[in-house]
Amino acid sequence: MTMPHVGAVFAAIAGVMAILLHSSIHKIEEGHLAVYYRGGALLTTPNGPGYHIMLPFITTYRSVQTTLQTDEIKNVPCGTSGGVMIYFDRIEVVNMLVPLAVLDIVRNYTADYDKTLIFNKIHHELNQFCSVHTLQEVYIELFDIIDENLKTALQKDLNAMAPGLTIQAVRVTKPKIPESIRRNFELMEAEKTRLMITVQTQKVVEKEAETERKKAIIEAQKLAQVAEIHFQQKVMEKETEKRISEIEDGAFLARQKAKADAEYYTASKIAEANRLKLTPEYLELMKYQAIAANSRFFLMQHIKLPMTRTNSRSKPTTSDTIYTNRSPSVHTQTHIHRDNILLLLKDEHVTAYVSRSGNKMYCNVITAFVRTNGGIPLYECLFVLSGTEHNCLRVLVKPISSIKSR
Repeated sequence: MTMPHVGAVFAAIAGVMAILLHSSIHKIEEGHLAVYYRGGALLTTPNGPGYHIMLPFITTYRSVQTTLQTDEIKNVPCGTSGGVMIYFDRIEVVNMLVPLAVLDIVRNYTADYDKTLIFNKIHHELNQFCSVHTLQEVYIELFDIIDENLKTALQKDLNAMAPGLTIQAVRVTKPKIPESIRRNFELMEAEKTRLMITVQTQKVVEKEAETERKKAIIEAQKLAQVAEIHFQQKVMEKETEKRISEIEDGAFLARQKAKADAEYYTASKIAEANRLKLTPEYLELMKYQAIAANSRFFLMQHIKLPMTRTNSRSKPTTSDTIYTNRSPSVHTQTHIHRDNILLLLKDEHVTAYVSRSGNKMYCNVITAFVRTNGGIPLYECLFVLSGTEHNCLRVLVKPISSIKSR
């Protein structure tokens, strides 16, 4: 072989080796797991992220995602119970496959398991839902629960058919409906919107009225509470006045009772003292004091009146004669009328107090005291009213050494 031929052979071998090497080396991205097929049979040893080598042309591989992925199902038809065909423009299913379940799911449903377990299942469940509901319910009333119903139905089947594959969320777009029906829905929606506006306006008015009513109630309650507080204050004031009055009445009653007790005690003591003083001398003194209290007083200086004499057997005249004796040989006389009189006889040495009572002058003896101008008692006067032959009142004055003054 010539040198050119050898070079060509080596070049061919190098090219084949390069092709084989390129075919045997492959890269697995993070979040994926590689499963291998050899002669159509699934190998039991998957590989994780990184570079790996396999037999070229004999072994093939498929990369299976084990992180969150979103599958889109587009233009899904759905027939309602009323016979109207509608189309869901796009349905998104967010799912995740657990790495430990990759081999079992790929073995049972191939590496394109999502077409069997998710895409086809979405078509089936959505048609099941639409077939038992009207267009009004699917398009408006129950649209907000379609995604949750699909998620629940999918997860229930996957738990039985493909454990390890979980549905995280389902998102459904608004379905497409015929144009004529859409316009009717739009008109109906507009009317509904106007109705809602009217209802909301009515609710606002009702709320405002309710607010005003509550404000009025609160104001009335406040006024009632203020009135109640004022009433309680007045009641407390009246109760305080009542208690003060009761205390004052109690104090007055106590004072009156104490005063009555004191008066009773004083009267008792006076009565007891009077019982002790009920002697003949004291009674005689009280009699004379009583006589003196019912008399009139006359003040006379240097009495010099002519003496009148009356027969002892004749009736008493309208006047009687009083003799004031300073000595047995000296007499001073005057006349007194027949009524209750206390006659004051006064000369330059002697002052005498004479009292009489009744129309008769006899059988009465009165003892009085005579004082000098200095106030020292010097005489005791004995006034004798008797029916003598001259029918006169005699006043006897005799000196004494000392007497007790009243």
